[in-house]
Amino acid sequence: MTEAALERPDGPQSPARPAKPPPSPLLIGGVLGAVAVTGVAGWAIDFTLTPVIEQWSTLTMILEEVVHPEWAEITDPASRLWTALMETAAIAVIATFVGSLIALGVALLGSKVSAPPGVYRVTKSLMSVIRSLPDMAYALVFVAVVTGPLPGILALTIFNVGIVAKLTAESIDAVDHGPLEALDAAGATRWQRARVAIVPQVLPSYASYVLYVFELNIRASVVLGAVGAGGVGQLIMLYFNRADYPRLAAVVIVIFAAVIAIDLLSQALRRRLV
Repeated sequence: MTEAALERPDGPQSPARPAKPPPSPLLIGGVLGAVAVTGVAGWAIDFTLTPVIEQWSTLTMILEEVVHPEWAEITDPASRLWTALMETAAIAVIATFVGSLIALGVALLGSKVSAPPGVYRVTKSLMSVIRSLPDMAYALVFVAVVTGPLPGILALTIFNVGIVAKLTAESIDAVDHGPLEALDAAGATRWQRARVAIVPQVLPSYASYVLYVFELNIRASVVLGAVGAGGVGQLIMLYFNRADYPRLAAVVIVIFAAVIAIDLLSQALRRRLV
C-alpha cells in the first residue's frame, strides 16, 4: 500500500488492524475438557470446603498465634531451632556431595557417547527406576531401619543420583564430537576419552546441576524431617503436636529466609557457570 493510499484530504491515517481471530474449536474443547476432568476428580473424592468453614474459628485462633512468633527462638543462638537448622544444612551438604559424585560416574555410564551400548541401556533403565520414587518414599524406607539424620542423607543421596545423572548424561550426549574423534584416532581408551574430552566439556553444566539439587535438598530435608529423617522438620512436627504455634512460626520464618538466601546465591553462581 502506497503512502498516498493511506492519506485522506484531512491528513495521513494508519491502516486498520485485522480482526482478531475467534478461539479455535480445539482450544474451546480443551478448556471444557479440563473443566470436566477437574469436576469429575472433585466428585470422585467428595471435595468440599465445608470442613474449613466449620473449623474457621479454630483456624483464626491458630493464625492469631502464628502472627506473634516467639522471637527468642530466633535470637537465641543456643536454641533448638539453630541446632536443627544446622543438622538440616549438614544433611543437604553431605547428600549433595555424595550423590553428585556418584551421579557423575553413573552419567558417564548412562550416555551412548561415553559407554558401550549394552552398559548405556542398562544404566538408563536403572536411572529411570531411581527417579520413579520420590525422596519421601526412600526416607520412609530408611526410617524403618535406622534413626537420626542418616535416613535423610541416604534418601537425598539416592534422589540426587537420579536427577544429576539424568541431566549430566543429557549434557554428555550433546558434547562436541571433534575432540572425541581426535582421541579415537590416537587410540585413546574410554577412560582417557572421558577424562580429557568429555568431563571438561560438561563440567560447567554439572556444577550447575549440583547447585540446583543443593537447593532442592534444603527444601526436601525440611519435609523429610517430618517423617523422622532428621533436621528441622522434626522440630516443626514437635511444635505442631504441642500446638506451640508461636515457636512454629519462628521456625517457618527462619526456613523461609534461609531458602530464599540459598536460592538467590545458587542462581547467581549458576548464571556465572553456564
